[in-house]
Amino acid sequence: MATRNPYQAYQNNSIATASPGELTLMLYNGCLKFIHLAKKAIENKNFEEKNQNIQKAQNIIRELMMTLDTGKFEEAEKMLSLYDFILRELIQANVKNDMSKLDTAEELVTGFRDTWKQVIQANRRQTYGQGGKV
Repeated sequence: MATRNPYQAYQNNSIATASPGELTLMLYNGCLKFIHLAKKAIENKNFEEKNQNIQKAQNIIRELMMTLDTGKFEEAEKMLSLYDFILRELIQANVKNDMSKLDTAEELVTGFRDTWKQVIQANRRQTYGQGGKV
């Protein structure tokens, strides 16, 4: 059965063929998208939409937390603490309609995303030469 929406088909294929690193990058980008949408919703006083988008961002952070192997890597324990902090900031932003909490969460997630993107690029360069861009 053919998919009627070519964009949806492309998106499904992108996810199905992505490496674990690329999936993590997609999660970071999705989290940032939902934080941006929540900010707009607060500005527009659309608190239902704000709540939905912050909850989506929280779910992504929870997913990232579950993927950490804290038993193997000391850095994973530090990441877990930072993810927990982001999660608490998102909760407080939702409860208090606090844009500064969203700013803090956005700044941290952007840092993780940018670092992760650099790791993927370095890995691709090592594997495929200079053409390995994300």
